Amino acid sequence: MQPSSGDWSAVVAEHVRVVSQMEPLAGTLDAMVAAIVECFRNGGRVYVLGNGGSAADAQHIAAELLGRYRRHRRALPAVALTTDSSTVTAISNDLGFAEVFARQLEGLVRPGDVVWLLSTSGASANVLAAAREAGRRGAVTIGFTGQRGDALAELCTHVLRVPHAAADRIQEAHELAYHYICDKVEAAFTQ
Repeated sequence: MQPSSGDWSAVVAEHVRVVSQMEPLAGTLDAMVAAIVECFRNGGRVYVLGNGGSAADAQHIAAELLGRYRRHRRALPAVALTTDSSTVTAISNDLGFAEVFARQLEGLVRPGDVVWLLSTSGASANVLAAAREAGRRGAVTIGFTGQRGDALAELCTHVLRVPHAAADRIQEAHELAYHYICDKVEAAFTQ
């Protein structure tokens, strides 16, 4: 159900319904936390990517990990693959937009790194290409998608599937989940 425009109480009710359906996913999120903590402890990096609003979320996640979330601790090596305009435009122009993330991963990712892929649809060609490249390079893959995200889910080590089809509700749930992950990862490096 998609609330009608201007009906604030319906929007809030739908948000609460979607988020409450995520409560049983704690084990999934904790497995993601464990993978990221292990990556960092072994000297690896986390690469985060997505398109549009998911690109903004990728940057947000990288900033929380590299900078800080709530506690003072060492910087954790996290990179959003959406931020280097020269790289993004050169790869898109020369190789095609479907290769914009996979090409970066080809040059950067090492076995044991984590590649965190965000796609509300789970069907973005460039995100799927990145998931395949990350897998070939021995990275742990974390996928954040929605209820229709079968294509991405099949390519990922760990998957969060928000039980909704609308991008806005999915992204709201993604933000709640990645803040949880960032908090738990940070806690592992401040104890």
